[in-house]
Amino acid sequence: MTQDSPRTPSSSGASETARTQRTEVRWSTHTRDDVTIECGSVGEGYPVVLLPSLGRGAQDFAEVAQHLAADGFRVLMPQPRGIGRSVGPMEQVTMSDLAADVALVMDALLDEPAVVVGHAFGSQPARMLAVERTDLVRGLVLAAASAGKMPPGAAEAPFSRLRAEIDGSGDPSLPEEERVRCLQAAFFAPGHDPRVWLDGWSWPTHEIQAHARRTTDVDAYFEAGGVPVLDLQAEHDAVVIPGVLRPLLGERVSVQVVRDAGHALLPEQPRAVSEAVASYARALLTADRP
Repeated sequence: MTQDSPRTPSSSGASETARTQRTEVRWSTHTRDDVTIECGSVGEGYPVVLLPSLGRGAQDFAEVAQHLAADGFRVLMPQPRGIGRSVGPMEQVTMSDLAADVALVMDALLDEPAVVVGHAFGSQPARMLAVERTDLVRGLVLAAASAGKMPPGAAEAPFSRLRAEIDGSGDPSLPEEERVRCLQAAFFAPGHDPRVWLDGWSWPTHEIQAHARRTTDVDAYFEAGGVPVLDLQAEHDAVVIPGVLRPLLGERVSVQVVRDAGHALLPEQPRAVSEAVASYARALLTADRP
């Protein structure tokens, strides 16, 4: 089943509410061997875990997290290695390592499985987490997420669409105007200002995550541990080829489209994203009741 999320003006209403009624984010660190992961936590209720895109951190979910907290959820936002106080080995990092970083904070802070939201690249460690620690994952929301496989007959390789623009968006060696061009081409819907994402990038984090993507067979995580999946698509996503997950994974995949959004999605339509996540989480909770 495919559903549409209506456009929510991202520059008024919802953002203003979040600014005037913000709930304090509590930050903590959690260590296993030579890895320390910083995690923000906000709200109380059923847990939702938010994993950001390639080379980016938890700040991308700031508005989404506030809306979810106001809607009665406890939100966890682990920082990837290399961002904030999250540290660990930065060479030969695998997708399993990145999933284990998320499991580290979930084991420390939660006593029940959560809905895990992976935005773009974040969908890959989210799916690996569901494979390797199914006990932690009630369901997945894959937001503006490339499936990692292509439709039959497709000529291009997985994760290849606008690859130069994706990588260039956060490359500190490029001139600002070139980065703006990359951001507009890869991430933002027509009429949206890509400059809001000039900041917030970590190139070392980008590099370890890109290495994990390149060296991990997509079949290692594609099935996502058999858990329910919401394929949350953006209407103007120039990166993702839609309609791949449900034909391959079957009816456990639901599909919803957020209008007036591109691959960046979160800064463009934070309220629509939070509403989609909240609705999906509540549906899973209802299904669990006897």
